[in-house]
Amino acid sequence: MFSDPQAPFMQEAAYCENPWRKTARPSRPVRVGTAVIGGHAPVLVQSMLTCDTMDTEACAAQIAALQRVGCELVRLAVPTVKDAENLRVLREKLREEGCGIPLVADVHFKPQVAAEAAKWVEKIRVNPGNFVDKKRFASREYTEEEYAKELEAIREAFAPLVDYCKENGIALRIGTNHGSLSDRIMNRYGDTPLGMVESALEFARIARERNFHDFVFSMKASNPKVMIAAYRLLASRLKQEGESWNYPLHLGVTEAGDGEDGRIKSAVGIGSLLMDGIGDTIRVSLTEDSVNEIPVAHALIALAESPAKEELELDPSTPLPFDPFSYARRPSEKFFVNGVSLGDSEPVRVCVKESQQNLLGASLSADYLPEIVLEQAEIVSCDPRDAGHLAQINASPVPLFVTVADGVPLLPIPAYRLLASRLSHRHSILLKDTFAPGEGKSENALLQAAANIGSLLCDGIGDAVLVQGETNPKKAIELAYHILQAAGVRSVKADFVACPSCGRTLFDLQSTTAEIKAATRHLKGVKIAIMGCIVNGPGEMADADFGYVGGAPGKINLYVGKKAVRFNLPEKEAVSQLVDLIKERGRWSDPAE
Repeated sequence: MFSDPQAPFMQEAAYCENPWRKTARPSRPVRVGTAVIGGHAPVLVQSMLTCDTMDTEACAAQIAALQRVGCELVRLAVPTVKDAENLRVLREKLREEGCGIPLVADVHFKPQVAAEAAKWVEKIRVNPGNFVDKKRFASREYTEEEYAKELEAIREAFAPLVDYCKENGIALRIGTNHGSLSDRIMNRYGDTPLGMVESALEFARIARERNFHDFVFSMKASNPKVMIAAYRLLASRLKQEGESWNYPLHLGVTEAGDGEDGRIKSAVGIGSLLMDGIGDTIRVSLTEDSVNEIPVAHALIALAESPAKEELELDPSTPLPFDPFSYARRPSEKFFVNGVSLGDSEPVRVCVKESQQNLLGASLSADYLPEIVLEQAEIVSCDPRDAGHLAQINASPVPLFVTVADGVPLLPIPAYRLLASRLSHRHSILLKDTFAPGEGKSENALLQAAANIGSLLCDGIGDAVLVQGETNPKKAIELAYHILQAAGVRSVKADFVACPSCGRTLFDLQSTTAEIKAATRHLKGVKIAIMGCIVNGPGEMADADFGYVGGAPGKINLYVGKKAVRFNLPEKEAVSQLVDLIKERGRWSDPAE
């Protein structure tokens, strides 16, 4: 059993090999057709088809397009036995065309579908939350006997699939999703990273009992904080269990959305873990054409593999300034910088350089104004390795505003971890995305800023942020605010959870997401989920305020929280009905002029 995830961080439960310099987490290799996940193989990039699995021609065309842009593994939604049977037709067509890319069948609810699909693919993904268990948001007490009985039902349904995969060289992904934990897990562990991990381990134990080890774990969530904590908790638990439990990890922020929002959320979650050496394969889930996911995934891998000019020479067991399994903001004293409150429980502020401020003029909306001008803030810059300078800073009787100096030859994440571990809690910290402004690639400035600043914010470090890698001052300010929103520390607009579409989707997700965003983006603090089907329906959007879910072809169900309140609405009317529902619940405000 896990220790209390709220308990102080224990170093023997280390979640990564070295939090002070990137060191790859050891993992066993798992072969998926011609591809290898884990071991010493490079991080593998995968995606998922958005078309109907029964449409063989469309599937083959999408697969070819994905392979051309560097996708190495393709997943398909397989909702029925009929879909599973059509995988044979698709597989034969691909092989005739000389395409040997490995295929993954994504199966929910139906073990018999997984059994048929396993005949025609190289890997099966099962969701422990719904492969056998059910989710009705039911609250009940389970006796030990009742709990054991349901585990035995899982064993009876899952073991035949494990045996078939073992005999035929098929790999498995045990893929837990935060929003689809079963009622049984929810009642014992709650809607927590701990519940996600235990749900997956139940299936892993069954596989290991049958001497099957060709499987990969995933711990996906739409909230980057939850996703990061779940993967860290899993990595820690696997390390505690022993070397034979070093299974590969598949990373992803599920339902990240589209455009800049989807890229920022993905960079915060995936980038944070990759930079700690965690992750053997990734998928960036965007509500866009699937080919758009691949360049983002490759850019995140390249960012994580960028070497530091100098590495921190710290023992891996050096205590961290944060609990990696439970979010808490680093404490600091409240004080004022140029009339703006900073530190303690004040909002994380957005800084700008004076040169940027002069270029901005009146181009920003009221929600995106910079709050602190750097040159007017009496900022104290330091090298966190300089113990003498830090001693002088810590001796100050008043709170100071401290940052890592530009030019320090360290990567931002370990540099700020070191600063936070050595700096008195009296002082506030300014986060930067880079210590070499102007040297990075502008097209990846968004991903760099989101991964570096977002990761630290999710660890509770940082009282203000400055984006230096983006040279356009307006974009830099907006990016700073959007990173704060993605990391869950500040809200400047509505938050959207949107699934990336697949063969189960019952409406056009891209156009519908754009329409809903246009109507509701101004609703600061409101969270709206846009889900293509019931699989990614009420569970995945459990913490959203409102939900728009495909219930049947051309029909939409609307939710308030976890509860469906309007059913089978014609798709043409559903967005306006969603707006009406938001108004009825008192969450509407008219957009500013």
